[in-house]
Amino acid sequence: MTSGLHAKCLSACGLLTVIGFISPVAAHDSGLEEELQSLRERVAALEQALERQSSSSIPKPMPGLQEQVVSTQKWQSDEVATREPEPEQSRPEQSAFDLGGALRFTYYDSDFDDNVEDTRGRAGLDIIRLNAAGEFNQFELAAEYRFYPFMNTIHHGWLKYRFDEQREIEGGITQVPFGLLPYAAHNFWFGIPYYLGFADDYDLGIKYRHDAGPWSTQLGFFKNEELGDSTNLDRYSFDPVSVGDARNEETNTVNLRTVYTHNTGPLCTHEAGVSGQYGELYNRDTRKDGSHWAIAGHLDTRCGRWNLQLEYGRYNFEPENPAGVDDNVIRLGAFATSYDIAAEGQFAVANIAYNIPVNWPGVDLLTCYNDFSVLDKRASQFDNSWLNTTGCLLSTGFIFTYIDVIRGKNAPFIGNGSLAGGGTDEWDTRFNINLGIYW
Repeated sequence: MTSGLHAKCLSACGLLTVIGFISPVAAHDSGLEEELQSLRERVAALEQALERQSSSSIPKPMPGLQEQVVSTQKWQSDEVATREPEPEQSRPEQSAFDLGGALRFTYYDSDFDDNVEDTRGRAGLDIIRLNAAGEFNQFELAAEYRFYPFMNTIHHGWLKYRFDEQREIEGGITQVPFGLLPYAAHNFWFGIPYYLGFADDYDLGIKYRHDAGPWSTQLGFFKNEELGDSTNLDRYSFDPVSVGDARNEETNTVNLRTVYTHNTGPLCTHEAGVSGQYGELYNRDTRKDGSHWAIAGHLDTRCGRWNLQLEYGRYNFEPENPAGVDDNVIRLGAFATSYDIAAEGQFAVANIAYNIPVNWPGVDLLTCYNDFSVLDKRASQFDNSWLNTTGCLLSTGFIFTYIDVIRGKNAPFIGNGSLAGGGTDEWDTRFNINLGIYW
């Protein structure tokens, strides 16, 4: 086939050469003009035959083959393709899987611990954590496990399925949709809602999300806390625990969160939302179900370099305790310890942050903030709890450093603070630096 095509090509080229020689010499001769026209017609016919035969000798590509070849070069970039790629619809989408983690250290000083104050602070390992995340077609998964000096625990682990861009379902140990998300604070220490179990809370359950224009709604059902064991205090999220004479646990909780996002310019976004939850509160001694509920409204405004967060919430735990156990308090547990909170109260959050423009060598981000939160307890004999943190987050590549001055009055882990009765009526201070290396 190749030699035939070559011969026809030579013949056509010869005719074209003759035409090129005759045209300038005898363009005005009528006899030669007729012969020239005949030669042109023969050349055109020969070219058409040559084109038909040439195209029939080369197989036509399958529909979409060019796109397949490009994509094949991507996923076979380190090897030579030895066969024709399969059709696009029959080849599974490439999966992506990532491993990561963090190593964090903490230095702190305080005015409520004499030993720490005498040694001008303490420093030590904060956490080692490992992360895994992956995607395959419409599925997505993520998990994180944490190693603290005093405990090891899972942080989250879930599997998500995306129906489309507007709808998805997620199950496992997943974040409870309530209030400001993903965090109700900018600082490392968080705020009072976290220590009440109403911020950055992870439980075992399933949730569905639906977006419709500026609206986004999440509906969740959580069977129980993340470990399935209310006696285990080695956990990340604060939940009712069965410790001592307080033996209650959350079960069968329903959550609903709806937000509306409004843009007032290319740099300003305002998210307003409401949240609610209701569930059972099982008591191991009486074997009866009490109840618990919470509601909250929030505003999250991001305008240029500014971020303003506001939240107000109310909650109520109604346990079925045995005789002699105080119904005015509920015991929560996490981080290998437990404490009591007021069974009924209301809380408020007011946070503001500013991303400072910097042109320092090696510094990628400098965000400074002031986060404030307060708990107003329903029981008149309980003093309110206050927490205020002023600080900055400094980012240099893969290193993130929080520098915080934490001031608390009757706040957990700050002096003798209590989220229930007792506690202290003085402001205590903790200076905290947390340096994290992430990969």
